[in-house]
Amino acid sequence: MASPISVPLNIERLLQAAFAQLEADGLDALSMRKLAARLNVQAPAIYWHVKDKAELLGLMARRIHGRAYADVTHAEDWRDWLRQFGRALRRSFLAHRDGALLCAVSRPPAEADPAVHAHRIAAPLLALGLPQQQALARQAAVISFVLGWSAFEANGPMHSFLDRILDFEGSFEPGLDALVAGFPEVASQA
Repeated sequence: MASPISVPLNIERLLQAAFAQLEADGLDALSMRKLAARLNVQAPAIYWHVKDKAELLGLMARRIHGRAYADVTHAEDWRDWLRQFGRALRRSFLAHRDGALLCAVSRPPAEADPAVHAHRIAAPLLALGLPQQQALARQAAVISFVLGWSAFEANGPMHSFLDRILDFEGSFEPGLDALVAGFPEVASQA
C-alpha cells in the first residue's frame, strides 16, 4: 500500500486551510490546534510560518482587503474609485463566513515601515489626485461604513430585524453614495 503524498506546508496552504476552517466553524472556533489537524501536521509546524494566531488573522484580513483592492480595476475619479472599492469590499467581506468580524478584530501584520504601507494603500487614490492624508481618511471612512454594514448583513437576527424596518439591501448603495458624495472636493494646491 502506498503512503499518502505529503504536501509541504507553506503560507499559501496555511491560509487556504485557515479560510476553510473559518467557513466550516466560524471565527470563534478557529484554533491553531484545529488548523493543524486539518493540515495533518503538528501545531508547532504552523509556527514556522506565523508567530501566533493574531498574525494568522492579520494575514487573513489582508487577503480579504487585497481582494477588494484587486477588484477595482478602473475608476474615472477618486469618488468612483471609493464607490467601487466599497462595493468590492462588501463582496469580499461577505465571501467569507465572519469576514467582516475577522477584519474588525485582527491586528495588521507587522510592517517594516508604516509609511510605506500607508503609501501603498493610498496609491490608487493618489493616482487619482487625492493627497495622501485625504486618501487615507476617505478610504478609512468607506471601510468603516462597509465593515459595519457587512457585520449587520452577516448577523442573521439583526439582518432580519433591519429588513423589517427598511429595505436593508436597497439601502447600501444610497448610503455609500451619500458618504462619498459628502467628501469635499480637493483644494487645488498652488
